[in-house]
Amino acid sequence: MSDLAEVGRRGVAAPLSPRAAATRQRILDAALTEFAANGLAGARVDEIATRADANKRMIYAHFGSKEELWLAVLETAYAAKRAEEHALETADLPPVEAMRALVRFNLRYTAAHPEFVALLNQENIHRAAYLKRSGAVPALYSPLLAALGAVLARGQREGVFRDGVDAMQLYVSILGLGHFYIANRHTLSTIFGAELHTEASLAAREAHIEEVVLGYLRP
Repeated sequence: MSDLAEVGRRGVAAPLSPRAAATRQRILDAALTEFAANGLAGARVDEIATRADANKRMIYAHFGSKEELWLAVLETAYAAKRAEEHALETADLPPVEAMRALVRFNLRYTAAHPEFVALLNQENIHRAAYLKRSGAVPALYSPLLAALGAVLARGQREGVFRDGVDAMQLYVSILGLGHFYIANRHTLSTIFGAELHTEASLAAREAHIEEVVLGYLRP
């Protein structure tokens, strides 16, 4: 049975054969590249099909529309980041080291994945119109906030963190301190006459964010 026939018979939510699953993954990978480069409006399904070594009928069979493919790419990108973040196992680290690990991870992940930055920037232009339709992405972050809250509680009990810290606000601050720097390195480098793309600059930013976050948390 061809991939197209299988998807048409089973529906996209049903388990796929290894061959069909591989095709779907190639489409997602190709779409990530195309969407990151050109956004939702500028991306071309023909180009995605060429990159994926598939055809447009196969893309629509798997995802239904370009907009649904965009949402699937968003969900996949968020899930990939959260999987790596979860692997930090902050529950096994002392509170201060757990916070350092979270800061380092988010800055380094953002720097290593410019396509993720591009997707988020584009989805914000759309005012999260597509992300609002996702139940999967918000569900990824409830365990994260619970884990961060547990780290904060341990730090408070050990006397290294102050009381009254909102886990969501803290996480948003950690994201913002890294994301803004990475997303705007070209303009910031030009404005300040500094080279912010080097490893030395990234390490300096990392140390700065750690100090800002830990300074805020000190009792």
